[in-house]
Order: sequence, then structure tokens, then C-alpha cells
Amino acid sequence: MPPADEPRREQLLNAADRVIQRDGPGASMNAIAAEAGITKPILYRHFGDRNGLIRALTERHTGGLLAAVRAALNEPLERRDRVEHVLDTYLSGIEARPQVYRLLTHPEPGDPSGAGHALAPALRQIAEEITRAVDSQVDLGADRELLAEAWGRGITGMVLAAGDWWLETKPCSRTRMVQALADLLWGRLAAAADLPTAVLPAPAAEAPPA
Repeated sequence: MPPADEPRREQLLNAADRVIQRDGPGASMNAIAAEAGITKPILYRHFGDRNGLIRALTERHTGGLLAAVRAALNEPLERRDRVEHVLDTYLSGIEARPQVYRLLTHPEPGDPSGAGHALAPALRQIAEEITRAVDSQVDLGADRELLAEAWGRGITGMVLAAGDWWLETKPCSRTRMVQALADLLWGRLAAAADLPTAVLPAPAAEAPPA
């Protein structure tokens, strides 16, 4: 799409965000078009169909979440503070737009589009970012590469499942949830030394949006 159309496209995505936050993941194209003050054919002209709109929302939200997590991993903090900062960054990201998060993580009944799994590529990248951070900063001995990979995947899966439950039930504040998850992760991380030549990991190349 030509650059001149980008401001209008952003306006339409903003309208879609508002409607999804209000009506939930099943928000209709009719409602989104009405919110934007346009007809549905104009909305289709910009995004093709509902799947195209979801892809555009996925690119917007997963890109922002990835950038935020990457920045948190690179903050010059003490290790425990960095763990809590990364956890809080993820939880605050999903808390800010819970209905959009549900759209990207929970399939709608009978929806063959793949929406509802749209966050998966971003989660794989987050796992890779955590793996690189652990491998480059923490002395885990001869099994460092294996443990870094296992921890990167395991931490991401744990936070995804726990964050999903926390967002749905809100049993405690975000601060308390961050502390609970950090406590679970902290045992071996606390015991391991820093690598003598620890450097912050280089940002990974961006993957194509889902």
C-alpha cells in the first residue's frame, strides 16, 4: 500500500482495536466499519477480508510486544530485577489490550483462518531472545547451550500459560503475579555466576508477521 495511505490504514486499525476491546474477539467487520465512519467495502479495500485485518493487527501488536520484551532483556539491571522487568513487560502488554490478546491467542469456533494462533510466531521469537540472553550472560557450565535453549522455551511457555490464567481470572495484582513467577524461576538463576565476558545479546532479525 502506498505510504500516503498509511495514516488512513492506521486510523482503521485504531478503530478495529477500539471495537475489539469493546465487543471482544468476535467483533464484526460491520461494527469496525461503523466505528471508523466508513462503509464495509472501503474496509475490505484496505485489508482484503477479516483475515487480512487480523494479520494487520497481529503485525502491529506482536511487533510492539517483541520490541518491549527485547528492550527489557537489554536493560542494565541486576539479574533478579531484569527477570521481574521482563515478566512485567509481558504481563503489562497483554493487560493493556486483553480482548486483542484473546483474539490473537484463542481460536474462534469454526474459524479456519488461523486467527487465535497468531501470537505463536512472536512467542517463538521471545523464546529465542530469552535463550540468547541466558546463553550470553549466565554461567551454566558445560550444559549452557542446552539449558539456555530449554529455559528459553520453558520460561516462555510458563509465562504464556500463567499470563493467560491471570488475565482471565485476575486473582492478584500484576506486581504480585510478577513476584510469584520470578520466585519460581529464581532458584538456579540465583545460584549461577555471570559469565566473565557477558555481553547483552544482539537483537534477532524480525520474522515475517503471522
